Amino acid sequence: MSESQSTRDTPPQKDRPWVMRTYAGHSTAEASNALYRTNLAKGQTGLSVAFDLPTQTGYDPDSPLARGEVGKVGVPVPHLGEMRKLFKDIPLVEMNTSMTINATAMWLLAMYQVVAEEQNSDLAPDEVAAQLAGTTQNDIIKEYLSRGTYVFPPEHSLRLIADMIAYTVHQIPKWNPINICSYHLQEAGATPTQELAYALCTAIAVLDQVKSSGQVDEEDFEKVVGRISFFVNAGVRFVEETCKMRAFNQLWDEITRERYGVEDPKMRRFRYGVQVNSLGLTEAQPENNVQRIVLEMLGVTLSKNARARAVQLPAWNEALGLPRPWDQQWSLRLQQVLAFESDLLEYDDIFDGSHVIEAKVSELVEGARAEIDRVQAMGGAIAAVDSGYMKQELVSAHAARRGRIEAGDEIIVGVNRFETTEPSPLTADLDAAIMAADPEAEKSALASVEAWKEQRDEAEVADALAKLAEDAKSGVNLMTATLAAARAGATTGEWAGTLREVFGEFRAPTGVSGAVGVAEAGAELTTVREAVKRTGEELAGREGGRLRLLVGKPGLDGHSNGAEQVAVRARDAGFEVIYQGIRLTPEQIVAAAVAEDVHCVGLSILSGSHMELVPSVLEGLEDAGMGDVPVIVGGIIPESDGRRLVELGVAAVYTPKDYGLTEIMGGIVQVIRKANGLD
Repeated sequence: MSESQSTRDTPPQKDRPWVMRTYAGHSTAEASNALYRTNLAKGQTGLSVAFDLPTQTGYDPDSPLARGEVGKVGVPVPHLGEMRKLFKDIPLVEMNTSMTINATAMWLLAMYQVVAEEQNSDLAPDEVAAQLAGTTQNDIIKEYLSRGTYVFPPEHSLRLIADMIAYTVHQIPKWNPINICSYHLQEAGATPTQELAYALCTAIAVLDQVKSSGQVDEEDFEKVVGRISFFVNAGVRFVEETCKMRAFNQLWDEITRERYGVEDPKMRRFRYGVQVNSLGLTEAQPENNVQRIVLEMLGVTLSKNARARAVQLPAWNEALGLPRPWDQQWSLRLQQVLAFESDLLEYDDIFDGSHVIEAKVSELVEGARAEIDRVQAMGGAIAAVDSGYMKQELVSAHAARRGRIEAGDEIIVGVNRFETTEPSPLTADLDAAIMAADPEAEKSALASVEAWKEQRDEAEVADALAKLAEDAKSGVNLMTATLAAARAGATTGEWAGTLREVFGEFRAPTGVSGAVGVAEAGAELTTVREAVKRTGEELAGREGGRLRLLVGKPGLDGHSNGAEQVAVRARDAGFEVIYQGIRLTPEQIVAAAVAEDVHCVGLSILSGSHMELVPSVLEGLEDAGMGDVPVIVGGIIPESDGRRLVELGVAAVYTPKDYGLTEIMGGIVQVIRKANGLD
């Protein structure tokens, strides 16, 4: 046999694949546990837990604010008993678990650790902790900017993060206590430059907080840096995304070496996981989402020197509703085909030496450095949150992107180009193409909390919560008191409620007032402006009368991108816009509608709670004598739910397929005219 033949017959050495996850959690802990064990049996190599909005924002299922939200976008975990059910028969010391949790991250990590201790009762608690591996997202700054599940003011939130980091470095050394998230920044409209800059400014703010807290010795600070991980987004422009990831690597190496003096290259390594872009998935021709997901996956896997350490992919039908187990399996198989059938993992970095890649990386690095310097000159990430600067920049960037899509300058296949399509067998039955949330989930969670409180020692819980409050006031690391509260049987709402009383709450800037909208009004927007002006004057009976539109976000859904873009475009169209931000009760929205004497109420709900919250707003308006004010609703709303909402009195329902904001503005004018007998 020739030497060349022998070489061809020798299997090449392959790199170890990344951790493969699917983001999952729904309805109940039992149902989610069954899904996790099924996915692990299919070859998934790590868990990624989605918690419902009450758990994320620190409310128990029996809180009025939790109504309609329990089990909708994730699993409810109101107490230790539910955490036990969630990980039943899943050995946590052998698992790599990512938990998408931020404001209440300390609490969920504490319950996770206690369950692991219970699973390994033959070991001491510190021996169990030393074996745990995984990640808590725990990036509160991006919550203020884009995702909206924050609870406490910035300084107190950073204190919780620093306490967790110090605790894990010493007690759970294999745990990543924070995932700095650029993922949600991209979904909020960030350009690649903004995504790089704002994520790295967040990391600087966190590391500076840990250093100033004095909880970690100088010689251990390298370990802190080494446990910082990132969670990024990858869009369909996979060459640019590849360059962005290489830029992240370069900038992180610079910051950790020059700002923090980290000498060990392993501690300076940019460690990241990724979920590819859900924002770019379309309701129209959703089968196209599969190739989008593949291209997005390539952007974070092709470059060996900037390859993700963990990948989770959305499902093709996420723009329609909640994916089914089969849909999640399809996304897992996409990863497995790339990792195990292709030759990707057999080669060194295929982009090294590419002049095109080097030039684009340099451009991104230079732009990101300039924006980082701008934010740092303001006083850092927290100051840029408080001033509204970063939020305003994101809203403006998102408005610019929406404008390009509507103008056809940015092509979305099946949406604004190539719209002709054959009927899809995937969506022939839309109600069957997604998984319905369990309608009994809220009732089950309420019963669970009631039963849990009946069997616990109330005095022990009260003592533990009192100690938590005392430590919160004194500046002691809060992990010890949090672990004690978990072991005593406190609930998620009680833990967060105790800290709310000490720290207070926070409402982040919306970014709408200073955002730049449409630079030039084309013929369509000009026509709508004229209709808005004419209708306002007709209703006011005088020249200069304006139409008033209330944009409301009821419930705990903090994804405000759509509501912000509607508010900005409505302002551009000539409406007087009332937008008070996220997480409002139906009663607060009705009160604002009455106080502002609005002509239309627009509700944005992406969490699936529309069938509970919208009727409450309709009833409230009727009771307030404003039943004739039209209500429109936007969100991820299945077709059957949309029909039911119209039957209940909603004037119009908009879903992701309705991408034309100016067209929506024209529809709102017509709704107002019809409601007032002007047609």
